[in-house]
Amino acid sequence: MRIAGKVLGEVLNLVSAAAKPGVTTKELDEYAYELIVKEHKMVPSFLHYDGFPATFCISLDDEVVHGIPSKKRILREGMLLKLDGGVGYGGYQTDAARTVAIGEVSAEKRRLMDVTKECFFEGMKVLKNGTRLGTLGAAIQAHAEKNGFSVVRELTGHGIGTDVHEDPDVPNYGKEGHGLRVCTNMVIAVEPMLNLGRREIWQKNDGWTIVTRDGSPSAHYENTVVITDDGVEILTL
Repeated sequence: MRIAGKVLGEVLNLVSAAAKPGVTTKELDEYAYELIVKEHKMVPSFLHYDGFPATFCISLDDEVVHGIPSKKRILREGMLLKLDGGVGYGGYQTDAARTVAIGEVSAEKRRLMDVTKECFFEGMKVLKNGTRLGTLGAAIQAHAEKNGFSVVRELTGHGIGTDVHEDPDVPNYGKEGHGLRVCTNMVIAVEPMLNLGRREIWQKNDGWTIVTRDGSPSAHYENTVVITDDGVEILTL
């Protein structure tokens, strides 16, 4: 998982750098496939997972997650782009996501993107052997809501190992001192999803894409992490 995670982090950096106005989301997805499969000889964890048709989930603006790449979806100045993907190696999976500003974005979108990433690292401050998942969720939720953003409730982080999605669910909200305890060597994907407006979401007719119900922008930041005695090791940076 360390090997796969390092590759996934590098792929996300390269695909993020290629995300410019005029590029299609399909072109970004094809680039991710080339890097994972042809350059590194590894497995795209999301491709055909439960029928998903692409290497990466690529979502724009009010799309929270699970956007399907398309030749018709062209990046434009001011958009927020969400890249979410996984890399498998030796039968084990990794999962990570980034939000990318396309050109110059509004101050509120920039702040949403920054605070979403900050929420992940606020969570890392409390996560270690014995931490309850409610404490992790509470740390993420507090930082989000303090900054005026809402936390998506229906979608969560998750355990990860030989399968991309395993138990337990890892919510981005919660009550300190409540919930399952994590333990050393457990591996989970922690992924704050924040909305500029209200937290409610719905699924589009394609059966995959999740969007904000009020049409407000959304941001997403995720890494696969290993619980240690005194903290975490982040595998996908």
